Amino acid sequence: MATQGQVITCKAAVAWEPKKPLVIEDVQVAPPQAGEVRIKILYTALCHTDAYTWGGKDPEGLFPCILGHEAAGIVESVGEGVTEVQPGDHVIPCYQAECRECKFCKSGKTNLCGKVRAATGVGVMMSDRQSRFSINGKPIYHFMGTSTFSQYTVVHDVSVAKIDPKAPLEKVCLLGCGVPTGLGAVWNTAKVEAGSIVAIFGLGTVGLAVAEGAKAAGASRIIGVDIDSKKFDIAKNFGVTEFVNPKDHEKPIQQVLVDLTDGGVDYSFECIGNVSVMRAALECCHKGWGTSVIVGVAASGEEISTRPFQLVTGRVWKGTAFGGFKSRSQVPWLVEKYLKKEIKVDEYITHNLTLGEINKAFDLMHERGCLRCVLSTEA
Repeated sequence: MATQGQVITCKAAVAWEPKKPLVIEDVQVAPPQAGEVRIKILYTALCHTDAYTWGGKDPEGLFPCILGHEAAGIVESVGEGVTEVQPGDHVIPCYQAECRECKFCKSGKTNLCGKVRAATGVGVMMSDRQSRFSINGKPIYHFMGTSTFSQYTVVHDVSVAKIDPKAPLEKVCLLGCGVPTGLGAVWNTAKVEAGSIVAIFGLGTVGLAVAEGAKAAGASRIIGVDIDSKKFDIAKNFGVTEFVNPKDHEKPIQQVLVDLTDGGVDYSFECIGNVSVMRAALECCHKGWGTSVIVGVAASGEEISTRPFQLVTGRVWKGTAFGGFKSRSQVPWLVEKYLKKEIKVDEYITHNLTLGEINKAFDLMHERGCLRCVLSTEA
């Protein structure tokens, strides 16, 4: 492309400081250096993790920055040494890298990758510890190694999943975070078996993806737990078989679930990020074998607690990041499953707006009835 090797000036939504509206700015995006890829972002969705950092709850949150981590686009140019993608490739940027070389990647035990984390955690690129974004010479931090609220972004090559060009980018952008997180929590982290009883705390996008994954795994009962009873009608479409609203009960929710399930559920999933709910999710699990998976991200400084006897008597407490999926290897596989209609994606998209309407999109995210809002950057 004619822009290769050049600085590109484009529109991006900049978070200048926590809790202040994002501002659409003309941002300069430097060319990719060795091991980097510059991507033209076409569609990006909003996730609660973006709001979490924007709201000042993230200990790694740096400002000014360009948020966004659930997106899809086309490679514009690549830096020296990049071999796995080339200009014109359709890609999903992945906040969870996969280098296939580090201790984590080689362990066979985790999808976490250590190669670029030291840089992405502080909003810069690995090669020179600098940002590729600037406004009139002032650096703007990267976010999660992705920064997709921009018409162009630069990411590490180990954070790019090349996908089938037949896949509609305005849909599969969701496979960059929320949907895989829920599906993978069930399939990879918990490994839910057929016939299991499952409880899901929080019926947003991730919770509904957990339900979809549990249904595919053959769970016999999928109990949705949420304080908004209106969510049950939607949740049924994703596999939830019964619904419990904690506000309808005087007993603690864990006791309600234990009573409903003859001693507790086989698997529970906390998809909110609330430490008291995490405790309830563990304590509603069956003695001897129940497993609870923490999916939601709690605010900085929060701690979890329970009585040790809960674990001594056989319950297991685990966590998951990106659903245990290895990004570059498995996101393309998820795209293929979507193209074969084996997983839902379209059904999570409730709103479509433009990048210029991003503040409206954040408002929508906190309203009932919004699951995922996809923004077109062509505006």
